[in-house]
Amino acid sequence: MRAELLPPVGPAVRLKRDLTVIGRKRNVCDVIIERDSVSALHCLLVKTDGLLFVRDLGSTNGTTVNGQRITRGALLPDDELGVGGVKFRVKLGPGTEDFGVGEASQKTEAVRAVR
Repeated sequence: MRAELLPPVGPAVRLKRDLTVIGRKRNVCDVIIERDSVSALHCLLVKTDGLLFVRDLGSTNGTTVNGQRITRGALLPDDELGVGGVKFRVKLGPGTEDFGVGEASQKTEAVRAVR
């Protein structure tokens, strides 16, 4: 399954691993967001059986799906994932090829690094 997070500005963040940790903590998080509103270990994304799940890791400012604060849940194509106020559009599809919007390997407005 291919999965990407599309920020409002900048390249897509391709989720290459089955488990992806999002947060501020370097050398631990797979997707690093340098914003004060994002916790050190903010949320976890899990790809399994063709589905993408999100779990908040006890963050201070919360994780949202389509504007609703969640502790855990499933993500559907075109859902809006909010990580401490930073918004991403969820893109999901079969296979492993990119959606044609490119892999994130450079700094965007909010996302600093992707491991």
